[in-house]
Amino acid sequence: MLENYFPVLLFMLVGLLVGVAPMALGKAVSLVLGTNKPDPEKLSPYECGFEAFEDARMQFDVRYYLVAILFILFDLEVAFLLPWAAVIKEVAFPGFVAMMVFLGILVVGFVYEWMKGALEWE
Repeated sequence: MLENYFPVLLFMLVGLLVGVAPMALGKAVSLVLGTNKPDPEKLSPYECGFEAFEDARMQFDVRYYLVAILFILFDLEVAFLLPWAAVIKEVAFPGFVAMMVFLGILVVGFVYEWMKGALEWE
């Protein structure tokens, strides 16, 4: 019974070896060949080279999130429209109606966001 699981165990072992061995080898090579010359700029917590001006936990305006959500919405719309356009002849009229319902729902959401003023910047 256990011999049936041997290929699975072998697959997991090889996968672990392929995933962990290059990292361990790279770490060992960097410890042996690499130089360690720390300076205050390398040890600073910010990559830009100077201290931050304000608190990192400051609040963002909610409109940034609304614009991000709208971007995702229209990105997904394009992701659905392109394959639909490629097979429009195969899906015929029912596919056309389904896509128009989908686009209608998206247009209603877009009009709602527009009326709420999510696209207006001050």
